[in-house]
Amino acid sequence: MYLNPMLTKYSPLFFAFLMICAFRSSGQSYGLGFAGHEVVQEKRTGLDLSLERPMCFDQSFELSFDLSFVPGQADYFGYIFRVIDQQNRNIDLVYDMRFLENKHFKLIVGDKISDIAFDISINSLYKNWHHLKLKFDIKGNKLIMVANGKSYVQQVNLSKNCYKVLFGANNYQDFKVKDVPPMRVRDIKLTEGNKTNFYWPLDQISGASATEKIGGRAATVANPIWIKKMHHDWELVKTIVIQGVASVALNSEKEDLYLITPDSLMSYNITSNQLAGLSYKSKKLQLLGGNQSLYDAGTKRLFNFYIDQKLVTDFDFVKHTWSKSYISPDVITNYWHPNKFYSSVDSSLYIIGGYGQYNYKKSVFRYHLPDSTWKSVSANGEFTPRYLAALGVVKKGAYILGGYGSATGQQILNPKNIYDLSFFDVKTRTFKKLFELKPKKEEFAFANSMIVDEKSGTYYALIFPNQKYNSSLQLIKGSLSNPSYELAGNEIPYAFHDIHSFADLFYCPESKKFVAVSLFHDEKTNQTTAKIYVLSGPPELALAASPELWLSKNTWLLLPLAGLFLIAFLIIYRKRNLKLHKPSAGGQQAVLPVVETGNDHVKQEIQIDGTSPQSAEMKNAILLFGDLQLFDRDGNDITKYFTPLIRELFLVVLLYTIKWGRGISTEKLTEILWFDKTADSARNNRSVNIAKLKTILEKMDSCQISKTTGYWKINFEDQLVKIDYSQYLNIVNSKREIDKERINELTEITHRGSFLSNVEYDWLDVFKSEISNEIIDTYLHYANTVKISDDPEFLINLANYIFYFDQVNEAAMIVKCKALVHLGKHSLAKTKFETFCKEYKAIYGEEYKQTFQAILE
Repeated sequence: MYLNPMLTKYSPLFFAFLMICAFRSSGQSYGLGFAGHEVVQEKRTGLDLSLERPMCFDQSFELSFDLSFVPGQADYFGYIFRVIDQQNRNIDLVYDMRFLENKHFKLIVGDKISDIAFDISINSLYKNWHHLKLKFDIKGNKLIMVANGKSYVQQVNLSKNCYKVLFGANNYQDFKVKDVPPMRVRDIKLTEGNKTNFYWPLDQISGASATEKIGGRAATVANPIWIKKMHHDWELVKTIVIQGVASVALNSEKEDLYLITPDSLMSYNITSNQLAGLSYKSKKLQLLGGNQSLYDAGTKRLFNFYIDQKLVTDFDFVKHTWSKSYISPDVITNYWHPNKFYSSVDSSLYIIGGYGQYNYKKSVFRYHLPDSTWKSVSANGEFTPRYLAALGVVKKGAYILGGYGSATGQQILNPKNIYDLSFFDVKTRTFKKLFELKPKKEEFAFANSMIVDEKSGTYYALIFPNQKYNSSLQLIKGSLSNPSYELAGNEIPYAFHDIHSFADLFYCPESKKFVAVSLFHDEKTNQTTAKIYVLSGPPELALAASPELWLSKNTWLLLPLAGLFLIAFLIIYRKRNLKLHKPSAGGQQAVLPVVETGNDHVKQEIQIDGTSPQSAEMKNAILLFGDLQLFDRDGNDITKYFTPLIRELFLVVLLYTIKWGRGISTEKLTEILWFDKTADSARNNRSVNIAKLKTILEKMDSCQISKTTGYWKINFEDQLVKIDYSQYLNIVNSKREIDKERINELTEITHRGSFLSNVEYDWLDVFKSEISNEIIDTYLHYANTVKISDDPEFLINLANYIFYFDQVNEAAMIVKCKALVHLGKHSLAKTKFETFCKEYKAIYGEEYKQTFQAILE
């Protein structure tokens, strides 16, 4: 990473300011989780507070900590802690669910069970933290155990001593133990007299050592499960590949996630991490794309529905059968990604919105369960047609948040992201708009459900950028009374391919876990990949907290101090910057940042007249090297407006235009993009998406799509529209004119990255392969015109450019080794040769036949 020298010099001041800016109140979701019998012995968790040396005390002291248990495990047996004195006497607190008299906690001294025994309700251990304290009363020769305010005493001979303090599993000499209950521990303190000597809050998110806050004495952790990490990082707990189409629902009481497949009901338990399956005893359920499922806890019924066939079928968990069957095959649904909820007010299933056949929907359907009737509801109030919205059900109706659609419902007329929060009242059949969110960065849509807590006035939802395929799901926490929201947890990778993708959010109140599920259906293989992610609640807020969060946590008290830091930093930075950037008398060429080239330690500098494309203001430009980027006439990045299909349409027309001049025929375009469609369907698809593409390109000057010659082309003027691919072709197609200046121009283009590095299409492979070969040929053509002795440093850089496209290019290796030898760097040359030989063998499966001496001759 390249750092401004000013930031390095004044980093204490700068990073102090950043720490203040990032400050927020710490939550209570922290501690150390212990893996027990659910994993093999080597994977069980242990905490050693005294690895380097024992802890010695001259007077009475106490060990205190908070404890809770992990729910849903099969075995609760093992050591909470083990304290060992210098006489090799152990004092252990153990938990055994088999102990009689409901006293499952026992204190053991040596090889005897002491009189100290107590119990804490297992349900309370699951749900709450409990404060435990063991006092070593040296004067009174007794141990005093305090649990939730109650004291238990055992007479024991005590004296000034030193102790080993271990939690969970350990490998210490003859005191090794591997029996560990599935527990959580936090806020460990060792107090002598009235003074706390050591404090381990266990509030980290990573690492194999625990930070101690007072004496700086780190503890070591084996196989840690950091609770704070579990509240911030989503964990991928299961990936399931299903043959055919599938949908998903959650039984929040049992914490069973149901995957409804054509031939079986799969059930994944969030608490126990167990996957089970029930094969249907009736015939297969011929699920169609766009079906959805819902489990209602009140009626304890699992429903699957398909709007186009007015079908609602429910599952009999005793007979393993569905009440109704699909009519198959059928036309593609008109209702992709609708929202749904069950209302106990009128015992009905409600389905709202959706998308299909180039139209967004605002329709409301009601299926009345008692009499199995299906009706279209005439709803009042303002509600924009949409899909990709989030819905959260409450007693009186449902909240609906955001989506993607248009005012008219027609896809061709200005579709856009929607950010309003509305409430649908079941009793009055009315939509009421409450407020509208303001996206903080890029635009986004929503996963299908949100979690609503009316008592606290908050909701949780999953958002994702819906203008790109390689997207990501991000949890947000918002308010039901105002537009504020904040990011929570980290991102989840999400492949968004419109109707082929589906995401949903659930919540398990017993284990307090959020569950995110993504489904991706591959039409070619007819397989659905389901990915299940779990996050412990309450979620940790993302590192960059929102301004609303600052004020809500009273951190406004720090703003004056932060302001002083910022003002001081800016003054110093400006003074220093003026000195560093005074122009020299003769002027200078711009130099790209210095880059280290691996083991060679040879610095590269690319001399370019003017500024690099990253630093220059880009206007009316199309960049194809690296990630695809388009900039409009005002310098705004408009790449975000491309859907995956429009992006591919744009690229295939543009590349065919630049490469061959005439463009691409309608037949070839259909073959590439709509080969699976009928002639009418392909024509409709083409018309709609070309209209959208025209709207996007209108933001640029002198750049339009047309068919005036009978071929689809992107018409542009070279002088007004910068296209790096066009510039690239001008260079590589004029090898006779190649000189050092042209090589630098080529490098300026290609240093952004490989050609269209963020997109993959079968038809594009030919372009990518050809471009890589042309770049290599151009570099080698120039290298062959230059003597090694004339410019060895530049030739080394040239070889490095070639290795970027072909890591085992023999000619580039020879040029680089000769140039290094000419500079007297024989060992670097030999190292490069040996590295090349290893890579050559790894790729081709045979030894490179030339010797080091042979290539230098």
